[in-house]
Amino acid sequence: MADQTFLNWPFFEDRHRRLAQELECWAKENLTAVDHGDVDGTCRSLVTALGAAGWTQYSGAGAGEKLDVRSLCLIRETLARHDGLADFSFAMQGLGTGAISLFGTPEQQAQWLPLTRAGQAIAGFALTEPQSGSDVANSSMTAVLDGDDYVLNGEKTWISNGGIADVYTLFARTGEAPGAKGLSAFIVPADLPGFEVVERLTTIAPHPLARLRFSDCRVPASALLGQSGAGFKIAMSVLDVFRSTVAAAALGFARRALDEALERVTTRQVMGASLFELQMVQGHIADMALDVDAAALLVYRAAWAKDSGAARVTREAAMAKLFSTDQAQKVIDRAVQLHGGDGVRQGQKVEQLYREIRALRIYEGASDVQRVVIARQVMAAYQGGE
Repeated sequence: MADQTFLNWPFFEDRHRRLAQELECWAKENLTAVDHGDVDGTCRSLVTALGAAGWTQYSGAGAGEKLDVRSLCLIRETLARHDGLADFSFAMQGLGTGAISLFGTPEQQAQWLPLTRAGQAIAGFALTEPQSGSDVANSSMTAVLDGDDYVLNGEKTWISNGGIADVYTLFARTGEAPGAKGLSAFIVPADLPGFEVVERLTTIAPHPLARLRFSDCRVPASALLGQSGAGFKIAMSVLDVFRSTVAAAALGFARRALDEALERVTTRQVMGASLFELQMVQGHIADMALDVDAAALLVYRAAWAKDSGAARVTREAAMAKLFSTDQAQKVIDRAVQLHGGDGVRQGQKVEQLYREIRALRIYEGASDVQRVVIARQVMAAYQGGE
């Protein structure tokens, strides 16, 4: 059983401990045999199930409410430990509507958040473009005001829930200024004329991903999120929150890998004794446990800081994501090694984890980008005399 002692850390309140225990029971009953063969159908079913059980209510905050980042992280960690697609399905509900939760008008929130929080509508976050991944300021998709509508033209790619989402938070250039200052955010339903899914993207760990095209696609001016030209700020604010949750998902994968490794080394016999009796194996287990605990401390520091009222947690979230995703990769790799040939056998949990973890070091800010973010934050604090 995964270690639960971290729940006694002072980052958490009793409500978080109850949440973790209740979700653990639900996951054991509902996530033991998730079908990864039909990814689209499974993700739809998971969103419905998560919504019916009340878990997706944590994925967005309505008017007058705050996002509880510690709860988001606990949910993602727990779901990822049980099943990667379950974590994905929950996470995209939050990321896809995060801008609506944080910056939407009461009318925008009332239209979409009850549906996504109930699992009755699937959300997507459309930021990346073919020529602008980490370089968001280089986005070229346009939104031109024409009467009472904005006209969207351009492409987005690597969009999670692409092809199955009912609504997207989409970022496009409105041209108030060059670069980052000329972007705006919009709420875009998936059934609009001029919107099409032009390519489904297949990865080593299958998820619903797609390239989207917008050709003279009209959205009402009321679809604008926040102020015109504030899209970059909105996107970064959302990623500030949800980057910590990516780290939590990586932590969940790492915890599961450690559990699988412990099971393996205690049941596998080598030269008349358990594999664990080899000192080299004990060294691997120690390193894995150390990485898991260190990652957890960074994840829940970032979440606690945001919940405690910090306006931005750019540094803390970047540290959590960088360390947790990179170290989870190492933890899972050690688990594969300890499983020997079984570790690379299709259908084994550690083989699945090995495929699942890799993308987390890329999306929502690649590891090298996080290093740049951290360095700049550290330098800014130094020059500011903080």
